[in-house]
Amino acid sequence: MSGHSSVKRRMQALRSALTDYNYRYYVLDDPQVPDAEYDRQFRELQALEAEYPDLVTPDSPTQRIGATGETSFDEIVHRLPMLSLENAFSEDELQDFDRRVRERLGTDTDIDYVCEPKLDGLAVSLHYEQGLLTRAATRGDGYSGEDITANIRTIPSVPLKLRGEHVPPLVEVRGEVYMPRAGFESLNGLLRDRGEKTFVNPRNAAAGSLRQKNPKVTAKRPLEFCGYSVAVENEADLPDNQWDCLQLVRQWGFRINPEMRLATGVDECSAAFTDLLNKRADLPYEIDGIVFKVNRLALQQQLGFVSRAPRWAIARKFPAQEEMTTIEAVEFQVGRTGAVTPVARLHPVFVGGVTVSNATLHNMDEIERLGLHVGDTVFIRRAGDVIPQVVKVVPEKRPADARAIVRPEQCPVCGSDVIQIEGEVVARCSGGLYCPAQRKEAIRHYASRKALDIEGLGEKWIDILVDQGQVETVADLYRLSVSVLTGFERMGEKSASNLVAAIDGSRHPALWRFVYALGIREVGEATAKSLARHFGSLEALMAASDDELQSVADVGPVVAGHIRSFFDQPHNQDTIEALREAGVQWQTEVVEAASQPLAGQTWVLTGTLSSMTRDQAKAALEQLGAKVAGSVSAKTHCVVAGEAAGSKRTKAESLGVEIMDEAAFEAFLQNHNITGRDTGPV
Repeated sequence: MSGHSSVKRRMQALRSALTDYNYRYYVLDDPQVPDAEYDRQFRELQALEAEYPDLVTPDSPTQRIGATGETSFDEIVHRLPMLSLENAFSEDELQDFDRRVRERLGTDTDIDYVCEPKLDGLAVSLHYEQGLLTRAATRGDGYSGEDITANIRTIPSVPLKLRGEHVPPLVEVRGEVYMPRAGFESLNGLLRDRGEKTFVNPRNAAAGSLRQKNPKVTAKRPLEFCGYSVAVENEADLPDNQWDCLQLVRQWGFRINPEMRLATGVDECSAAFTDLLNKRADLPYEIDGIVFKVNRLALQQQLGFVSRAPRWAIARKFPAQEEMTTIEAVEFQVGRTGAVTPVARLHPVFVGGVTVSNATLHNMDEIERLGLHVGDTVFIRRAGDVIPQVVKVVPEKRPADARAIVRPEQCPVCGSDVIQIEGEVVARCSGGLYCPAQRKEAIRHYASRKALDIEGLGEKWIDILVDQGQVETVADLYRLSVSVLTGFERMGEKSASNLVAAIDGSRHPALWRFVYALGIREVGEATAKSLARHFGSLEALMAASDDELQSVADVGPVVAGHIRSFFDQPHNQDTIEALREAGVQWQTEVVEAASQPLAGQTWVLTGTLSSMTRDQAKAALEQLGAKVAGSVSAKTHCVVAGEAAGSKRTKAESLGVEIMDEAAFEAFLQNHNITGRDTGPV
């Protein structure tokens, strides 16, 4: 397998994980990874996208300013986006930031920065018209947020009317709503006395309090607001630098952080960081770093922005807090994709403001790197809100009865073989179609649009069917009846009939769709098509050796290992046989790529086609043997340009690549007896 394909898969995995982390954090209020782990994966994705810009996708978390909040509050569109900040985790990275600033400004002179403590709360935007508070919004996704005006008005440190005689007609003040430590402890004590669920930390407490539907509840919570930026319609109404803007905000009646300071040059910034780090434990509120902003507004404008963040500011994060404890046991958990992950059970320890008893160990490579044994004394770093990390072993404290940690050979959930392909760090359960831990994900993938395309079988119904014991494997889908489905709440007879019909309509898929639907690791749509064309039948594919599998385009030793281990598992074989017995019969037609007119050619689709969908056009080209790529290069044979074709068409013109409009493309397909509209899901 090429290195480029491996990088692409890693980027896809990072995007998927980061999107899930965002959803759990912002929508479910149930963070699953520490901030440090999120930052690590985000930075890894950023680095990969910088190195491989042709693999950047519009839905990448790096292309977003923030994460979407899904609540019942009305939406407010921000007049100006509320940008995120780049992070620096070391002195070297701060030095690099300062160097980039000076290089872009073309100066060797030290830059003046405003050093602002990074409060651990919720970013909000407050709008004032003629000096009166008219609306307030959360940051949301950076472009729009939730209307929290009624709740903001209950916070004593938010002025309902701005002070002073020279207030511009329209003012926007941005800042942080947070809960001081004393207020947090008092609130949690009250909740404990009532037998109610307590908050994990002050940040979650502030966010939960600000998102109350009843402002009377918010009014009872000890919230405070601290301003950190201001915008007006006429820039002449503002001073020419950030520091004086903040003094103006204070004059209008807002609290600004008393620990803010001015620094000239990066060395003074580093000194400010050290000073605040030493004060951190004694501050009456939580902070997780310092934000450094270029002071002069004209220089900020000159530096500009990248897609996600301003070039003139950076957040230097504090190191995560640490404590010592002992490893009492190590258990192995199976995730929804089959990843077998070791989890340390700790002697409970208070770190980072909470008592923790579990820590992630990631994989066996991490255990070996640490030299970890059950019974060891370890350093725990609580780098975020929930999941702490084991960062160091203290071998001098190892007891005589300490035990080595051994990865299980069989899945602790289903008993299938645990496989770790050479070159991969993650071990996985190979019982993909059978393993209860992977059951919902296997069914979701099987029913997805590019697999068996079972319309109406979404995640909600998969959850219900699995949780109620109606579906254990994908084969059980074909035993569902209208009478069974109508027994569930909110499933009417018409909906039940439609779902049963959709399931029944998936009994005769194309071979490649069925292979893709099995969910074999790293066998995507293109690889499934290559396998189907090469072997012609599922039986031949299941019997293929590693060498035979690797003779297929895009299949290297890693993918071959995944395919072989999947089909070697008796549980997976049984499920495939159960599908056959349920009437699922995949096609066996073999298409020899070598005899196809476009074999060996790479085509690119761009713009909007009016006579067919993008998937239909792609399928038509693949039927003729072409490979359909997402970017234009000198190796591209032809670009099909629909309406509003943009940069891809421009690049094709610059490279002298043939460009075909939609009318010519339709005629081309007709000459080969193919109609794009007839190449939809089969």
